[in-house]
Amino acid sequence: MKDGFIKAAALTPKIRVADPAYNKKAILEKLAEAEREKAVIVAFPELCVTGYTCGDLFLSETLLREAEAALLEIAAATNGKNLMAAVGLPFAWKGRLYNVAAVLAGGSVLGLVPKRNIPNYNEFYEARYFTPGMEEPIEAGLADGKRAPMGSRLLFCPDCVRGLKIGVEICEDLWTPAPPSISHALAGANLILNLSASDEATGKDDYRKSLVTGQSARLVCGYVYASAGDGESTQDVVYSAHNMIAENGAMLAESKRFLNESAYGEVDVGRLDGQRRRMSTFAGQAGDYREIRFHLKKEETKLTRFIDPMPFVPGREEERKKRCEEILAIQSMGLKKRLEHTGCSRVAIGISGGLDSTLALLVTARAFDLLGLDRQGICAVTMPGFGTTDRTYGNAVELVRRIGARLREVDIREAVRVHFRDIGQEERNHDVTYENGQARERTQVLMDIANKEGGLVIGTGDMSELALGWATYNGDHMSMYGVNASVPKTLVRHLVRYYADTCGDEALEKILLDVLDTPVSPELLPPEDGKISQKTEDIVGPYELHDFFLYHMLRSGFGPGKIFRLASYAFGAEQGGRYGKETILKWLEVFVRRFFAQQFKRSCLPDGPKVGTVAVSPRGDLRMPSDASAAAWLAEVKKLAGTL
Repeated sequence: MKDGFIKAAALTPKIRVADPAYNKKAILEKLAEAEREKAVIVAFPELCVTGYTCGDLFLSETLLREAEAALLEIAAATNGKNLMAAVGLPFAWKGRLYNVAAVLAGGSVLGLVPKRNIPNYNEFYEARYFTPGMEEPIEAGLADGKRAPMGSRLLFCPDCVRGLKIGVEICEDLWTPAPPSISHALAGANLILNLSASDEATGKDDYRKSLVTGQSARLVCGYVYASAGDGESTQDVVYSAHNMIAENGAMLAESKRFLNESAYGEVDVGRLDGQRRRMSTFAGQAGDYREIRFHLKKEETKLTRFIDPMPFVPGREEERKKRCEEILAIQSMGLKKRLEHTGCSRVAIGISGGLDSTLALLVTARAFDLLGLDRQGICAVTMPGFGTTDRTYGNAVELVRRIGARLREVDIREAVRVHFRDIGQEERNHDVTYENGQARERTQVLMDIANKEGGLVIGTGDMSELALGWATYNGDHMSMYGVNASVPKTLVRHLVRYYADTCGDEALEKILLDVLDTPVSPELLPPEDGKISQKTEDIVGPYELHDFFLYHMLRSGFGPGKIFRLASYAFGAEQGGRYGKETILKWLEVFVRRFFAQQFKRSCLPDGPKVGTVAVSPRGDLRMPSDASAAAWLAEVKKLAGTL
């Protein structure tokens, strides 16, 4: 439960129809399993105490009496267990029969949530027995003389995770135009349990899955779906125990059908609440709800869910290809509009032979093609300096030729030397002035060439560099349109590789693959034995770590402690993975320091298209003061260091 995680389970016991005593034992066995698995929130199927397929036996006083007796024994069995369980049963009250979910914890029945929408079509004929449930809670009497609130407007709030509020709906409720879970979520529920008995039919599983994931995305919540399975009557239909746990549109766990297989997953309540805080349209109170608070012990939740070490890069190849094509389209359409608006048919772009400038050139070529412009209008400028190597220079020259742009070479070394003499900078002093002097000279060259050409300067810097401030202020930091400004470095690589794989030009593909194989470097320090001496990731740290930090800090609003925990898990720090905990923490501190200290560069960024869910534009996603203090974040990092 640390860091806002809560482990949930969707469990399907093998029941016997109309045998509550037998089913009670099967449910208790599943509860024991959930306890061993450290699940805290547990959902069982609809009407599982009796079975969903009892038919007219639901009207039997004997069945109802035995069902309630079994319920009270199941409730008593939760005493001393660190979990909350929701089980389904028929419940009679004041001459009416209700299909309810009984929520149990600490040995008691915390509440009864009745099904609101009673299906009476196709193979369903629940209206023959059940009454639609009330919204406003009433006090219902139980067989043991105790009372429990009953109504759909109940929220269950354990104290083990701050902000956790649980709402419940039953099967058909989800399939209607206005599910109760909408009201639950607007009232604050961030975890929804659905007790279901959805029979199987060809293709129905895909639709069911889309409902669950879609509702979790729409409501920005966790959604636990427990469905009936083997044990129900197969007189007319079959139940498959399709159990699912989803979170904000992503499937965390899904059982194999027809096996009564359990589904377990850790829902990140902190992430959900952070996302809701960002959504100004996620607001409002849907009527009065009664919140039922109860105690569960706070324990650390062992993570079994997949934490993607590359959150910006889709893992599946087909999805990755689709994403790359989409991003290239967004980038090129953004530039196309800017060229149309300004009436420009010419641009200037600096080409270094590195990844970022390569991607920017590819995007620019696509934009020119969309406008029907001659690629000769792209003035691709290579500007050799003190750190340029033959490898990057050769790749830059050949890349421009294969793309069909116009190549121009401007050697900046003599101009920089003159500038150094003017300001009293010793050329042998390889400090930040030595480096930035070259970067600013290159930008000046590009700006002036653009003026002569009557065109725009296309920026090449990526989002990861902007997050770290790894750009020379008013040097490579500046342009007239930055096509890569919201593309993280880890994704730049895949975009270039995608282009290489799909360009249909063997010579161009070879160049692009060599660019991909070249170490990331600004090439501002002299080479050693003709090879790049200045490797960016040796200085500021691995970009895959920084992109991970950036994603979880901006997308989810996580602090250093939770980011460190997730990174340690994602990169296998405890299993001898790519990075140990000390390494992760070292670069996390660098990230935090640089992210705060370098905001002034991001506060005056050129225009550029947003391509994903994270961006650092001061006009869009990131409204951050340039003089904000990093003290609280660094204190958290320091505290982590004391635990290693």
